[in-house]
Amino acid sequence: MNQIDPYCKVDDLRPSFEEMCALRHLLHQHPELAFEEKETAQVVAERLSTWGYLVTTGVGRTGVVGTLRVGNGARSIGIRADMDALPIMEDTGLPYASLHRGRMHACGHDGHTAMLLGAARQLSKTRNFSGTVHLYFQPAEEKGYDSGARAMIDDGLFDRFPCDAVFGMHNHPGVAQGTFLLRPGAFMSAGDRVTVTVKGIGGHAARPHLTVDPAVVASSIVMAIQTLVSRNVDPAEVAVVTVGSIQCGFANNVIADSATLQLSVRSFNPDIRYLLRRRIADLVHAQAQSYGATAEVDYVMGYPVVFNHEKETEFAAEVARELVGSDRVIAPAEPVMASEDFAFMLERRPGSFIRLGNGVGDGVGDGGCMVHNPRYDFNDANLTVGAAFWTRLAERFLNRPS
Repeated sequence: MNQIDPYCKVDDLRPSFEEMCALRHLLHQHPELAFEEKETAQVVAERLSTWGYLVTTGVGRTGVVGTLRVGNGARSIGIRADMDALPIMEDTGLPYASLHRGRMHACGHDGHTAMLLGAARQLSKTRNFSGTVHLYFQPAEEKGYDSGARAMIDDGLFDRFPCDAVFGMHNHPGVAQGTFLLRPGAFMSAGDRVTVTVKGIGGHAARPHLTVDPAVVASSIVMAIQTLVSRNVDPAEVAVVTVGSIQCGFANNVIADSATLQLSVRSFNPDIRYLLRRRIADLVHAQAQSYGATAEVDYVMGYPVVFNHEKETEFAAEVARELVGSDRVIAPAEPVMASEDFAFMLERRPGSFIRLGNGVGDGVGDGGCMVHNPRYDFNDANLTVGAAFWTRLAERFLNRPS
């Protein structure tokens, strides 16, 4: 006789799909940027309170924590969802498109929040566990530095709402909807940002010999930077240095007196991270000096590597296989060069960060459009899958032996 599975299944969340969908669309219409998530936090807090959670607001400025205790179990679990949006003009044409010009949920945080709220309701309804569930609704993941995860931790997150393990999730365009991707160890890269200011001598475009042209210096720096990874980093390692922005001058007949470059630096190995920091500074100053200019380098160490703990990652993979089948679980998945501030939480507590396939099509609603794109949209089909996963993960974690 087959043993009855007592834990949450995807079908258990299907009756809640329309409500989760409506909530996700509401959040999508009203995106809020980093540390401005006041309306979103209010929506989250009101629903958690209605479902019997002890709610704490203002954690890390605009974060919300919902706590549910059932039975006398001593174990606790933390589950995190991010809430903030991006300064992007939406171009989806969807009926629930952003109502706020220049702000958009272009990374799926509306879906992440809706999934965890769906799980919150299911956990409060079934109460099929013994222990404590802490749900961390985090602001400002997109900030890139001084972010929401760090703010919540600095506000005593793990002292006030302690957990034996912490888990987070992000959607993953380009992989079939509902497919789980997990990897122990380094899963997502560290992400740093660099601002380079080149200072030259401005003047008339017809008399370049009387100037020190910062546009030429900046161009030389861009080309030299292309050699950093190919000629300084071990080919067995992985790193990316991208110049995302160059600003210099405003008229064709004026040589400006300064230029500004914005760089994004990604790496997995801490030694490589510090090598790149040193080499970028050396290269920028040397290039500027060779043209008679000077340069300033503002190097901001952003998010560390997302390093998943082995036991917790294998446990999450086991739960995913039980939920959707082994053919929809990729473990170990390939590392991802994007960065994520959940890394700060994994530095403080054992846990794992999971990615969930958002779809492979390139049309609006297909789920395959890359994040941070004006035509991106979270795949609503993942609402039941994600909510069921979080529910089952909490049930299984809190009901297993220590």
